[in-house]
Amino acid sequence: MTTNAHPDQIQALYPETYYNNTFGTVGVVNEDTNNPKLKVIEITPYRKEGVYTDARRPDTVEFGVSLEEDLARRDFTVNAIAIDPDKGRTVDPYKGHDDIEAKLLRAVGDPDERFKEDALRMLRAIRLGAELGFAIEQSTFEGIAKNAQLLKKISKERIRDELVRTIMSERPMEALLHMKRAGLLTYVLPDLERGMGIEQNQAHSYTVFEHLLRALQHAADKGWPLEVRLAALLHDVSKPESRRKSDKNGDWTFYGHEVVGSRVTRKLLHELRFPKETVEKVVKMVRWHMFFSDPDKISLSAVRRMIANVGQENIWDLLNVRICDRIGSGRPKEQPFRFRKYKSMVEEALRDPVTVGMLKINGARVMQVTHESAGPRIGSILHALLEEVLDDPSKNNENYLEKRAAELASIPDVELANMGKRGKDRREQQEADEVALLRKKHHVT
Repeated sequence: MTTNAHPDQIQALYPETYYNNTFGTVGVVNEDTNNPKLKVIEITPYRKEGVYTDARRPDTVEFGVSLEEDLARRDFTVNAIAIDPDKGRTVDPYKGHDDIEAKLLRAVGDPDERFKEDALRMLRAIRLGAELGFAIEQSTFEGIAKNAQLLKKISKERIRDELVRTIMSERPMEALLHMKRAGLLTYVLPDLERGMGIEQNQAHSYTVFEHLLRALQHAADKGWPLEVRLAALLHDVSKPESRRKSDKNGDWTFYGHEVVGSRVTRKLLHELRFPKETVEKVVKMVRWHMFFSDPDKISLSAVRRMIANVGQENIWDLLNVRICDRIGSGRPKEQPFRFRKYKSMVEEALRDPVTVGMLKINGARVMQVTHESAGPRIGSILHALLEEVLDDPSKNNENYLEKRAAELASIPDVELANMGKRGKDRREQQEADEVALLRKKHHVT
């Protein structure tokens, strides 16, 4: 909200406010219980701003001006509209309503002046276009291109925030192309530009740069989270420096690009001040995105190691990055047979195998309770206990298992071994049946 009242007058009108800035904005705590989600209402006096020597904030602010003068300091015409609900009038001196109808972003007044005042407005224009599906008016776009270098004066945190909102929009590919055309990408994601014009091998229809943008766009089309989108955008970021001609067929190879790329990704995200958790997750997905190459050559134990590398909580996001990689390469199918095989193997590896390891007793404790020495009998006792727990999970408690282990210790070797073997055989058959169901689910053998 904006008003002709000064900050001290605004504060005098409300019981609970806060005011800790030099721009006159007063935060008023909302006491309307009918709208509990609206916790704070920002009320700003009409103001006129002086010169911007840091390309971000005005050196001076003047209160007591007119509404029209206040609207003149806005960034785009679509944001320079005021509505007076009491008088039922709209103040729209820059025809912002017409630009909304035309889906057009146009700077208020001289674009060159607006972007020199606040360089972040250039990224804001790109982001608003991506979020709203608006085009950028020609002279406004030219003003962005003319002042792109001013982004060097903007904090990395502010650049990151605009980048995140752009990537999380429905049109990130289009937005990043606009950034490139306007010269902004150099100051936001410089490593991405190295993929311009870098041709790939026969498995790819596009250059590295276009491939990465298309991979990102697929993640956006799917509505996948920020980390997946960032990993899709950066997974091949180091292909340019890893590119070599093959001695066998003369095609391009990119050996080790995922390792180099993970380091580049870490540096880039650190410089943009991304949270540590985001950095670690994206770096892991970039590092390991090449793992799923040929499911016929990957063992289940290798899949388990992969899950250990990226974390159980990240494995499905990694597979989604792999989907983005495939679609970004120009391939039409998202989940061909080989990918279904990957998913089947991951589900198999993620199963919580019911083995002696899940018992609330281990071999060392069995030896303490039974006074048995280490040997085959300890394994037989554990498997016999597992057999009982499989039938009745409530028996998986320390008191019962210790008491039962002592009882089993009195049974002769042959009978005890048979009890343990029956339990082990039964479990192996159950596991085989469950794996068969998983593979049937994914239509693989």
